[in-house]
Amino acid sequence: MPGRGKHRRPRTSPLTRGVVAAGTGGAALTLPLLGATQASAAQPAQSAPAAQTAPQAAQPAKSLTYTVTKGDTLYRIADKYDVSGGWKQLYKDNRAAVGDNPRLIHPGLKLKVTTAKAAAKKKATQSSAAAAKPAGGVAEATQASTKTYADNLDGWIREALDIMAQKGIPGSYDGIYRNIMRESSGNPQAINNWDSNAAAGTPSKGLLQTIDPTFQAYHVDGTSWDPFDPVANITAACNYAAARYGSIDNVNGPY
Repeated sequence: MPGRGKHRRPRTSPLTRGVVAAGTGGAALTLPLLGATQASAAQPAQSAPAAQTAPQAAQPAKSLTYTVTKGDTLYRIADKYDVSGGWKQLYKDNRAAVGDNPRLIHPGLKLKVTTAKAAAKKKATQSSAAAAKPAGGVAEATQASTKTYADNLDGWIREALDIMAQKGIPGSYDGIYRNIMRESSGNPQAINNWDSNAAAGTPSKGLLQTIDPTFQAYHVDGTSWDPFDPVANITAACNYAAARYGSIDNVNGPY
Protein backbone atom coordinates (compact mmCIF):
# COMPACT_ATOMS: atom_id res chain seq x y z
CA MET A 1 0.00 0.00 0.00
CA PRO A 2 1.63 3.29 -1.00
CA GLY A 3 1.47 6.28 1.23
CA ARG A 4 1.01 8.60 -1.71
CA GLY A 5 -0.36 6.59 -4.59
CA LYS A 6 0.73 3.15 -5.72
CA HIS A 7 0.75 1.47 -9.08
CA ARG A 8 -1.37 -1.64 -9.29
CA ARG A 9 0.85 -4.71 -9.31
CA PRO A 10 0.14 -7.62 -11.64
CA ARG A 11 -0.40 -10.88 -9.80
CA THR A 12 1.52 -13.02 -12.23
CA SER A 13 4.76 -13.31 -10.27
CA PRO A 14 4.57 -14.78 -6.75
CA LEU A 15 8.24 -14.07 -6.19
CA THR A 16 7.59 -10.30 -6.41
CA ARG A 17 4.86 -10.64 -3.82
CA GLY A 18 7.18 -12.00 -1.12
CA VAL A 19 8.05 -15.37 0.41
CA VAL A 20 7.21 -18.39 -1.67
CA ALA A 21 5.81 -21.34 0.25
CA ALA A 22 8.21 -24.24 0.67
CA GLY A 23 7.59 -26.73 -2.05
CA THR A 24 6.85 -24.03 -4.68
CA GLY A 25 10.10 -22.14 -4.47
CA GLY A 26 10.58 -20.64 -1.03
CA ALA A 27 9.41 -19.80 2.44
CA ALA A 28 9.95 -17.34 5.31
CA LEU A 29 10.53 -18.45 8.87
CA THR A 30 9.76 -17.75 12.55
CA LEU A 31 10.22 -20.26 15.40
CA PRO A 32 8.71 -20.92 18.95
CA LEU A 33 10.97 -21.58 21.95
CA LEU A 34 11.22 -24.78 23.87
CA GLY A 35 11.86 -24.00 27.56
CA ALA A 36 12.47 -26.12 30.60
CA THR A 37 10.45 -25.52 33.73
CA GLN A 38 12.15 -24.52 36.95
CA ALA A 39 11.58 -26.43 40.13
CA SER A 40 11.50 -24.62 43.48
CA ALA A 41 12.15 -26.26 46.82
CA ALA A 42 9.25 -26.49 49.28
CA GLN A 43 9.44 -23.93 52.09
CA PRO A 44 10.33 -25.59 55.43
CA ALA A 45 8.02 -25.18 58.42
CA GLN A 46 10.65 -23.10 60.22
CA SER A 47 12.34 -20.26 58.39
CA ALA A 48 15.87 -21.11 57.38
CA PRO A 49 18.82 -18.72 57.17
CA ALA A 50 19.04 -16.88 53.86
CA ALA A 51 22.32 -18.66 53.11
CA GLN A 52 20.50 -22.02 52.98
CA THR A 53 18.17 -20.89 50.19
CA ALA A 54 19.57 -22.12 46.92
CA PRO A 55 19.06 -19.70 44.02
CA GLN A 56 17.36 -21.03 40.93
CA ALA A 57 19.68 -21.52 38.01
CA ALA A 58 18.94 -19.45 34.92
CA GLN A 59 17.59 -21.53 32.07
CA PRO A 60 20.17 -21.67 29.27
CA ALA A 61 19.19 -21.13 25.67
CA LYS A 62 18.69 -24.36 23.76
CA SER A 63 19.16 -25.20 20.13
CA LEU A 64 17.49 -27.69 17.87
CA THR A 65 17.58 -28.73 14.25
CA TYR A 66 14.40 -28.02 12.31
CA THR A 67 13.59 -29.60 8.95
CA VAL A 68 11.67 -27.28 6.63
CA THR A 69 8.35 -28.67 5.38
CA LYS A 70 6.04 -27.55 2.60
CA GLY A 71 4.41 -24.19 3.40
CA ASP A 72 7.04 -23.10 5.96
CA THR A 73 8.45 -19.60 6.09
CA LEU A 74 11.21 -18.14 8.27
CA TYR A 75 8.61 -15.89 9.88
CA ARG A 76 6.37 -18.80 10.91
CA ILE A 77 9.25 -20.95 12.17
CA ALA A 78 10.74 -18.12 14.23
CA ASP A 79 7.32 -17.33 15.70
CA LYS A 80 6.60 -20.97 16.46
CA TYR A 81 9.81 -21.41 18.45
CA ASP A 82 9.91 -17.88 19.89
CA VAL A 83 13.31 -17.11 18.42
CA SER A 84 14.86 -14.04 20.01
CA GLY A 85 15.28 -11.54 17.19
CA GLY A 86 12.58 -13.17 15.08
CA TRP A 87 13.00 -14.40 11.52
CA LYS A 88 15.88 -11.99 10.87
CA GLN A 89 17.97 -13.64 13.59
CA LEU A 90 16.94 -17.07 12.33
CA TYR A 91 18.08 -16.10 8.84
CA LYS A 92 21.35 -14.70 10.19
CA ASP A 93 22.03 -17.97 12.02
CA ASN A 94 21.33 -20.02 8.90
CA ARG A 95 22.43 -17.77 6.06
CA ALA A 96 25.02 -20.25 4.85
CA ALA A 97 22.29 -22.87 4.39
CA VAL A 98 19.51 -20.56 3.16
CA GLY A 99 21.51 -18.44 0.76
CA ASP A 100 21.20 -14.75 -0.13
CA ASN A 101 17.40 -14.67 -0.35
CA PRO A 102 15.68 -15.22 3.05
CA ARG A 103 12.33 -15.57 1.30
CA LEU A 104 13.40 -18.73 -0.50
CA ILE A 105 13.60 -21.92 1.54
CA HIS A 106 12.85 -25.45 0.44
CA PRO A 107 11.39 -28.61 2.03
CA GLY A 108 14.10 -30.76 3.57
CA LEU A 109 16.40 -27.84 4.41
CA LYS A 110 17.94 -28.22 7.89
CA LEU A 111 17.88 -25.12 10.06
CA LYS A 112 19.55 -24.47 13.39
CA VAL A 113 17.02 -22.90 15.76
CA THR A 114 18.11 -21.33 19.03
CA THR A 115 15.30 -21.09 21.57
CA ALA A 116 15.13 -19.23 24.90
CA LYS A 117 11.89 -20.42 26.49
CA ALA A 118 8.74 -22.34 25.72
CA ALA A 119 6.16 -20.47 23.67
CA ALA A 120 3.45 -21.68 26.04
CA LYS A 121 5.34 -20.28 29.01
CA LYS A 122 5.72 -16.95 27.22
CA LYS A 123 2.00 -16.70 26.55
CA ALA A 124 1.20 -17.60 30.17
CA THR A 125 3.56 -14.90 31.40
CA GLN A 126 2.01 -12.32 29.08
CA SER A 127 -1.48 -13.25 30.26
CA SER A 128 -0.44 -13.00 33.93
CA ALA A 129 1.18 -9.60 33.35
CA ALA A 130 -1.92 -8.31 31.60
CA ALA A 131 -4.16 -9.51 34.44
CA ALA A 132 -1.91 -7.84 37.01
CA LYS A 133 -2.14 -4.38 35.42
CA PRO A 134 -4.15 -1.99 37.61
CA ALA A 135 -7.36 -0.57 36.23
CA GLY A 136 -6.89 2.89 34.78
CA GLY A 137 -3.16 2.32 34.19
CA VAL A 138 -1.20 3.67 31.25
CA ALA A 139 -1.96 0.55 29.20
CA GLU A 140 -5.62 -0.23 28.61
CA ALA A 141 -6.74 -3.51 30.18
CA THR A 142 -8.90 -5.22 27.61
CA GLN A 143 -10.06 -8.65 26.64
CA ALA A 144 -7.73 -8.48 23.66
CA SER A 145 -4.69 -8.46 25.98
CA THR A 146 -5.60 -11.84 27.44
CA LYS A 147 -7.08 -13.52 24.39
CA THR A 148 -5.17 -16.03 22.36
CA TYR A 149 -5.37 -16.01 18.58
CA ALA A 150 -4.60 -18.58 15.93
CA ASP A 151 -1.28 -17.99 14.15
CA ASN A 152 -2.91 -17.72 10.74
CA LEU A 153 -4.70 -15.13 8.61
CA ASP A 154 -7.97 -15.52 10.50
CA GLY A 155 -6.23 -15.06 13.86
CA TRP A 156 -4.23 -12.05 12.67
CA ILE A 157 -7.34 -10.29 11.39
CA ARG A 158 -9.30 -10.99 14.59
CA GLU A 159 -6.47 -9.74 16.81
CA ALA A 160 -6.12 -6.62 14.66
CA LEU A 161 -9.87 -5.96 14.89
CA ASP A 162 -9.75 -6.15 18.70
CA ILE A 163 -6.89 -3.65 18.78
CA MET A 164 -8.68 -1.40 16.29
CA ALA A 165 -11.81 -1.48 18.45
CA GLN A 166 -9.73 -0.21 21.40
CA LYS A 167 -8.25 2.60 19.32
CA GLY A 168 -11.44 3.62 17.52
CA ILE A 169 -10.18 2.58 14.09
CA PRO A 170 -13.05 1.51 11.80
CA GLY A 171 -13.03 -1.61 9.66
CA SER A 172 -14.65 -5.01 9.27
CA TYR A 173 -13.34 -8.54 8.90
CA ASP A 174 -14.62 -8.73 5.31
CA GLY A 175 -13.08 -5.39 4.37
CA ILE A 176 -9.67 -6.37 5.75
CA TYR A 177 -9.76 -9.87 4.27
CA ARG A 178 -10.79 -8.62 0.81
CA ASN A 179 -7.93 -6.13 0.65
CA ILE A 180 -5.36 -8.58 2.02
CA MET A 181 -6.18 -11.15 -0.62
CA ARG A 182 -5.84 -8.53 -3.36
CA GLU A 183 -2.61 -7.03 -2.01
CA SER A 184 -0.63 -10.06 -0.77
CA SER A 185 -2.76 -13.22 -1.10
CA GLY A 186 -2.37 -13.61 2.66
CA ASN A 187 1.44 -13.75 2.70
CA PRO A 188 2.82 -11.65 5.62
CA GLN A 189 6.30 -11.61 4.02
CA ALA A 190 5.07 -10.28 0.65
CA ILE A 191 7.16 -7.46 -0.79
CA ASN A 192 6.91 -5.55 -4.07
CA ASN A 193 10.38 -4.92 -5.47
CA TRP A 194 9.46 -3.61 -8.91
CA ASP A 195 6.86 -0.79 -8.86
CA SER A 196 7.34 3.00 -8.50
CA ASN A 197 7.51 2.77 -4.70
CA ALA A 198 10.29 0.19 -4.91
CA ALA A 199 12.10 2.37 -7.46
CA ALA A 200 11.91 5.22 -4.95
CA GLY A 201 13.46 2.98 -2.28
CA THR A 202 10.27 2.30 -0.31
CA PRO A 203 8.86 -1.06 -1.48
CA SER A 204 5.38 -2.08 -0.35
CA LYS A 205 5.51 -4.72 2.39
CA GLY A 206 3.37 -7.19 4.29
CA LEU A 207 -0.24 -8.32 4.23
CA LEU A 208 -1.65 -4.94 3.18
CA GLN A 209 1.44 -3.75 1.29
CA THR A 210 2.37 -0.64 3.25
CA ILE A 211 5.49 1.35 2.47
CA ASP A 212 7.75 2.20 5.41
CA PRO A 213 6.85 5.93 5.67
CA THR A 214 3.13 5.11 5.77
CA PHE A 215 3.62 2.27 8.23
CA GLN A 216 5.63 4.49 10.57
CA ALA A 217 3.22 7.43 10.28
CA TYR A 218 0.13 5.32 11.02
CA HIS A 219 1.70 2.75 13.34
CA VAL A 220 -0.69 1.75 16.14
CA ASP A 221 0.68 1.87 19.70
CA GLY A 222 1.12 -1.52 21.31
CA THR A 223 1.93 -3.34 18.06
CA SER A 224 5.29 -4.31 16.59
CA TRP A 225 7.40 -1.81 14.65
CA ASP A 226 8.19 -4.55 12.12
CA PRO A 227 6.13 -3.85 8.96
CA PHE A 228 6.15 -7.58 8.21
CA ASP A 229 4.41 -8.34 11.52
CA PRO A 230 0.88 -9.36 10.43
CA VAL A 231 -1.09 -7.57 13.17
CA ALA A 232 1.07 -4.43 13.06
CA ASN A 233 0.75 -4.26 9.28
CA ILE A 234 -3.04 -4.68 9.33
CA THR A 235 -3.65 -2.10 12.05
CA ALA A 236 -1.33 0.51 10.50
CA ALA A 237 -2.89 0.02 7.06
CA CYS A 238 -6.41 0.28 8.47
CA ASN A 239 -5.41 3.39 10.41
CA TYR A 240 -4.12 4.94 7.18
CA ALA A 241 -7.23 3.85 5.24
CA ALA A 242 -9.47 5.38 7.92
CA ALA A 243 -7.65 8.71 7.66
CA ARG A 244 -7.75 8.80 3.86
CA TYR A 245 -10.90 6.89 2.89
CA GLY A 246 -12.95 6.72 6.09
CA SER A 247 -12.41 2.98 6.51
CA ILE A 248 -10.58 0.02 4.99
CA ASP A 249 -14.09 -1.13 4.00
CA ASN A 250 -14.18 1.72 1.46
CA VAL A 251 -11.01 0.50 -0.25
CA ASN A 252 -11.73 -1.68 -3.27
CA GLY A 253 -8.57 -1.26 -5.29
CA PRO A 254 -5.00 0.06 -5.12
CA TYR A 255 -4.73 2.65 -2.39
